[in-house]
Formats: sequence, C-alpha cells, structure tokens
Amino acid sequence: MPRLYQATPRTTFAVLAAAAAAFALMQSLLTPVLPTIQQDLHTSTGTVTWVLTAWLLAASVATPLMGRVADIIGKDRTLLVALAAIALGCLIAALAPSIGVLIAARVLQGLGAAVFPVSFGIIRDEFPPDRVASAIGTLAAVIATGSGVGIVLAGPIVGFLDWRWLFWIPMAVVTVVGFVAWRVIPASPVRSPGRINIVSAVLLAGWLVALLLPLSKGAVWGWGSGRTIALFALAIALLAGWMAAELRAAEPLIDMRMMRLPAVWTTNLAAMLFGAAMFGVFAFLPQLMQVPAASGYGFGASVTGAGLLMAPMLVAMAVFGSLSGPLTRWVSNKAQLLWGSAMGTAACLVLALAHGHKWTVSLAAGVFGIGLGLIYSSMINLIVQAVPRHQTGAASGMNTNIRTIGASIGTALVSAIVTAHPGAHGLPAETGYTMAFLLLAAASAAAFGVSLLVPGRATAAVEAAPALVRA
Repeated sequence: MPRLYQATPRTTFAVLAAAAAAFALMQSLLTPVLPTIQQDLHTSTGTVTWVLTAWLLAASVATPLMGRVADIIGKDRTLLVALAAIALGCLIAALAPSIGVLIAARVLQGLGAAVFPVSFGIIRDEFPPDRVASAIGTLAAVIATGSGVGIVLAGPIVGFLDWRWLFWIPMAVVTVVGFVAWRVIPASPVRSPGRINIVSAVLLAGWLVALLLPLSKGAVWGWGSGRTIALFALAIALLAGWMAAELRAAEPLIDMRMMRLPAVWTTNLAAMLFGAAMFGVFAFLPQLMQVPAASGYGFGASVTGAGLLMAPMLVAMAVFGSLSGPLTRWVSNKAQLLWGSAMGTAACLVLALAHGHKWTVSLAAGVFGIGLGLIYSSMINLIVQAVPRHQTGAASGMNTNIRTIGASIGTALVSAIVTAHPGAHGLPAETGYTMAFLLLAAASAAAFGVSLLVPGRATAAVEAAPALVRA
C-alpha cells in the first residue's frame, strides 16, 4: 500500500519517538509490581526478578542481531517486526497462567529492543547531517524519560485494574504506533546485502545466560556448588569464544574493531557500569518502598505510593534529558557524563545508608534522575561525535546494547544480594538492600572513573576511525 504522504523529518521523528517511548515504558513498567506478580503467580523473589532479567537478556542479543537484519531487509521493515514482537509478547504476558509463560513472553518483548538502534539509523538516513546529532540526543532523552514514566504509571493502572493491564494497554498503544509507522516511515534508501551472524548471536546469548543464571541462583544453589562453578566457567569460555568469533567475522554483531577508538570504548564501558546501576535502582527501589513498615525499615507503600515517591526521578530525567543538548554550549558531553555519574554515586549512597525517611528517598531518586537525564544524551552524543557519520547507527546501537548487558548483570547481582539476606516473615533483611545499593554506588563510581578517560575532543578519533574499521 502506498504511503499516505511524503513524511517530513518532523513526522518521522514523532513516530520514532512514540515507538521508542512505548518500548522504554516496558523497561520499568513492571518493576514496582514485581512483588504483586510474585504473590499472584506463587513464585519466589529470585524467580520473579527474571521477568526483568529475561527481558534485558533478550534485548542484549536482539539489539545487534536485529540491527543487522535492518541492514538487509530495511530499517522500516525491521521497525515493524520489532513493534510486532512487543505487541505479541504483551498479548502472551497478559494471558500468562504461570511465571514460566510470563518470562517467555518477556523474552519475546525483548526482541523489540531493535526499536532503538533502528530508530537511530532511520534518523541518520532521513535527517540533514547537521541535525542528526541533536535529533539522536533528543530521542535519547525521550527514551530516558519513557524508562522512568513506567514506574509512576504502574501504580494507578494496577490500582484501578490489575497487573495484567500493564500488558493490555501497551499492546494497544504499540499496535497503533505500528500501523502509523507502516504508513509514514520512509523505506530505507540503502540496504546492505549480507548474512546474519547466527554463531555470534548464539555465543552472546550463551555466555549471558551462563553468567546470569548462577548470579541469580547462587545463593540458593551455593556459591561453591559444582553447578554454580561450572556455569561460571562456561560463561568465561563462551565469552572468550564470542569475542574471538566477533574479531574474525567479516560482519560482526558488535564491531570490536570500533572499540579501539578511545572515545568509543570508554563511553561504552561507562554505559555498561551505569546501566547496571540504573536498572538496579529501577528494579529494587520500588520493592524497598513496599516492604511493610512492621519490618522496621520499609514504608509499606502501595504500588501507587512507591511510584509517587519516585516521581522526582521521572521529572528530573525529563527536564535534564531535554536540557542536555542545549547545555553542551557551556558544559561538554564529557563533563555531563562525569556529573551524571557523580550524582548517581551520591544518590545510591543515600539509598544505601539513609533510606529511613521518605523525603531522603525521594531526594535521592531526584538526584539520580538528574544524573540519568545527563548521561543518556551525553553518551549517545559522545559516540556520534567519535565515529564517521556512516557508522552512527551501528555505534549508537552498540552503546545501547552494552548498556543493556550491564543492566542485565546489575539486576541479577542485586537480586542475588537481596535474596541472600532473608529476614523475618519471608521478607528480605535490610542488610540486603544496604549492600545492594552500596554495590550500585560502586558501579556508578566506577563509571565516573572511566568517564575521566573519555577524550575531551572526538575529532581525532573521527579521523582515525576509517583506518580502524578497515584494519
């Protein structure tokens, strides 16, 4: 069917922003209701966390894999495939009779992570060169804001309906967005014939599963058990095999040669560390707030109450994510990355050591949100400035992918720490949350340290990039 009309860059951006925001919502929409799902589906804290971990794992693999598919069949078609995966995954999740089916549905939803790199690639194709960086930065701010909105929206939806509507509503929204995208997103002007590197995809999925499974189950199995040690050893072997396969591949999923660029590897390493901190906070701060007051440390907040306490984080993410681009006139992207990491570190320390009052938790959430808003846009812009224009989509997709890998590892680690410290009445002990947020503070502090290594100027890197890619 022909397009309704020739889409302008503004129309294209609006549709891409809607698609990215819809997927970003799925990052955090379920985090405040994990305790509710745990009770309703009669499962454990460690198992229900896989509702988030499995989604992140699938997104880690799907992001580079679907990015390659986009090069072959077209970014416009791949965007539709990603949106269809989200909608179908939502349908299965809404009807899920057990935790296993729900986790499988979340894996299917994770395939929709291709929305991010594909959207960045479409912007690169359709926008004037002088507007690419600003458009990508604005889209990154939309993604950051969408990631936080889910935390606040979950409470009212569950309060008036139930947790299954957290899937019914996104399914309807994504279906509408998909139809509009089908009618107005221009066909990809350039396609790159080639093959999909299935071996690399399998190895990537293999080492992530082999790593995340013992991280989340080690407290139950025993950290010194044969099963735990064997899986860690398998993860190391598969990681080494994956890296070797990527370096040899003519068409790698994640171009390790691009990682030689100082601005790329430093920014991506910071992204992985802060991704761990970000999703650790997203997943477990709402749970901390919902711990019954009788425990001696929780607030006994409802899902809605937990969302309201985290509202300052959402507002701060939206405001500072939008301001990040204009701020570059006075504050460099590297400086924003440093400030964002420092604020993340301070916020996590407050959550670890001073979470006894609602106002301190909300204040820490707001500070963390400022850091998130600055970091999301600054990371993407640092990557865009560090690579040639024709590699913008691949490089920004790599950054998203590595951040998601960090998020999956961070979520599994925090889950392992919290569940390893049981308290009274089957609730986690306060010590578990304290140690978990200290770990997230350490991850943010490490991101700050790595950010110091980011080159102050990217021009030299851009000039050297073509030689590195040909190497």
